[in-house]
Amino acid sequence: MSIRNLDDLLAEGVSGRRVLVRADLNVPLDKQTGEITDDGRIRAVLPTLGALVQAGAKVVVCSHLGRPKGAPDPQYSLRPVAGRLGELLGAPVRFAEDTVGDSARATVDALVDGQVALLENLRFNKGETSKDEAERGAFADQLAAFGEAYVDDAFGAVHRKHASVFDVPARLPHVAGRLVLREVEVLGKLAGEPERPYVVVLGGSKVSDKLAVIEALLPKVDRLLIGGGMCFTFLKAQGHEVGTSLLEEEMVETCGNLLARADGKILLPVDVVAADAFAPDAAHDTVPADGIPSHRLGLDIGPETVAGFAAALSQAKTVFWNGPMGVFEMPAFAAGTRGVAEAITKTDAFTVVGGGDSAAAVRSLGLDESGFDHISTGGGASLEYLEGKTLPGIAALEN
Repeated sequence: MSIRNLDDLLAEGVSGRRVLVRADLNVPLDKQTGEITDDGRIRAVLPTLGALVQAGAKVVVCSHLGRPKGAPDPQYSLRPVAGRLGELLGAPVRFAEDTVGDSARATVDALVDGQVALLENLRFNKGETSKDEAERGAFADQLAAFGEAYVDDAFGAVHRKHASVFDVPARLPHVAGRLVLREVEVLGKLAGEPERPYVVVLGGSKVSDKLAVIEALLPKVDRLLIGGGMCFTFLKAQGHEVGTSLLEEEMVETCGNLLARADGKILLPVDVVAADAFAPDAAHDTVPADGIPSHRLGLDIGPETVAGFAAALSQAKTVFWNGPMGVFEMPAFAAGTRGVAEAITKTDAFTVVGGGDSAAAVRSLGLDESGFDHISTGGGASLEYLEGKTLPGIAALEN
C-alpha cells in the first residue's frame, strides 16, 4: 500500500505545527464510578503521541467513546480519558469541553509546542457519523481547521465512513500513525501468504457476525476452531440438542453447508460447560457437546475441547484468534478462553489476537500480553480487513 506514515511527517518537521490525531480512545468505563477499566487502547496510541510531543508538535487528539446519539451525554465524556492519557504521557493533557465549539477553539489556540489537547467526544456531533455527505463534510471542515497535518492512529475506527476518519484526510496532508501502520502490516501477512499450518480460532456469540470472515478464511486456513456462543448453531446443524444455549435458528442451514464444504477443517467443541442459568453463581457441570440437557445452556467450552484445540494449535506456524470461548467475564466460565489463550502463547507460531473481546479477555484474565506477537485494537476492523473489504479510513490514507 502507498501510505505515508508518521516518520515521513516527522522528517518534514512538526515543531510548532498543529497536528490533528484521530485516536481510538473508546475504552470501557465502569458504569457506577465512571473509571476506566481497561486502558489498552490509550496505551496503544502512546508511541505516536510521544513521537509528536518529542518533536515539538502542538498535538490535538480526537476520538469517539461509546454510542451517544449525536448530542452531548455526560456518561460518554472523554474527560476521564484525558486524565489517564496525561498520566501515561507524564504531562497534563488539556481537555476541551466540546468538539468544535468555543472551548475547543480556545483550548487548541492555547497549546504550546510539545503540548497535547483532547477534544470532547466526536459522536456528540451528528456530523461525525452522518450518512449525508454535506453534513459530514461540514463537520470535517471544522475539525480540519484544528490541524496543519492529520495522523490516523485509530485502527479500531478505520472501517467506519465517519467524518474524522474518511473526510478529514481529504482536507489535510495525512499519514498513518505507528499503530495503524503496524496493524496493516500484521493483517497484511494474514491476508497474503501466511506461513502454514495456518490455524484460526473464532469465538463470540453469533455466527451471523462472523459469517463473512468464515467464508473468506475457509479456503485459506488449515484448521478453523470454533467456540463461544456461535458453536451451538454449528452443533445444532449436526443434529445435536443444544438446550437453551444461544442459537441462531436462521443460520443452522448455513452452518450445515459450511461444515459440508469445510472438508474436515472445522473443529467444534466435544464438551461444554452447561449451566442452569446465565449467572455467575449458576449450577453447572461439564457435559458432552452432543448431550446438553434441554433445560441447560452452554456458557464455555470444556476441558477436552481445550485439549483438542491446543493440540491443533501446537502444529501451527500462524495463528489468528478472534472471540472468547465462553462467558469469560464470569470466573466459572472463563477456563475455556484462558486455556485456548495459553495454548496460543505456547506455540512457535506467529500469533495475532483480533482485538475486541479477545484483547479484553487477555487483559482481564491477567495473561501476559508479550506472549502474543500482536494484539489488534480493532475487532471489527481486523475482521473486515481479513474479509478483503475496502476500509474507508485506509482508503482515505492511500489517496
